Amino acid sequence: MDGLITLFSDPATWAALATLIVMEVVLGIDNLVFISILSNKLPEAQRVRARRLGIGLALGLRLALLSGISWLVGLTAPVIDLGLAGGPGHDGKPVFETAFSWRDLILIAGGLFLLWKATKEIHHNIDPKPNADVFDTGKAGIAFGAAIAQILMLDLVFSVDSILTAVGMTDDLPVMIVAVIVAVAVMMLAATPLARFIERNPSVVMLALGFLLMIGAVLIADGFGVHIPKGYIYAAMGFSGGVETLNILARRRREKREAAGAVA
Repeated sequence: MDGLITLFSDPATWAALATLIVMEVVLGIDNLVFISILSNKLPEAQRVRARRLGIGLALGLRLALLSGISWLVGLTAPVIDLGLAGGPGHDGKPVFETAFSWRDLILIAGGLFLLWKATKEIHHNIDPKPNADVFDTGKAGIAFGAAIAQILMLDLVFSVDSILTAVGMTDDLPVMIVAVIVAVAVMMLAATPLARFIERNPSVVMLALGFLLMIGAVLIADGFGVHIPKGYIYAAMGFSGGVETLNILARRRREKREAAGAVA
């Protein structure tokens, strides 16, 4: 207890904690978008439970990985070396790595899964069943157990990335635990409003699926050793989200004018 008091009495600890919380929340956006889209495919009565269970599993996985942090760090050690040349880049180094760690393999598998899932959902929205709305989200198109299994798989991928990021930012385990708990609490609070916003604005589904495609490609690239700065990714997502917000506002104003004209 004395050690914790000493640790959290240091202003540098609070600065590291604040930075880490922001980083964990940002990294959790990907996880949250996937959970929101998937839970909206369930019947109304099961959606909130699926979101809470999915985010609870994310918290459990993150805390479990923190408890075995020495094992987790070992996931970055190469386990497979293809011994192939990726071709020299502009700096004379290979374009991609040929030695893969368990972390790399997890990220590649998660990226491939996201590409498959997002592509499948885009196809469903573009080519719906006869007489279905073009942006139908397939509200009852997935079983509860299947939804949780898919959420759990992506929770694992995002948890590994999240905790390894935390390990790279601080050596203090209590700081990492507090940051993870706060970030997951924010996800829990934001999950239902985000899911409802997506449901009320069906065009946002396509934008969110585009985000998942981009995130999947980034995970695969990261697994191959091509590190794309996350700031670029989230800046692009923020810009696209801003444009879509303007479109939504314009559409609502147009609908109000049309409604007012019909009444007159």
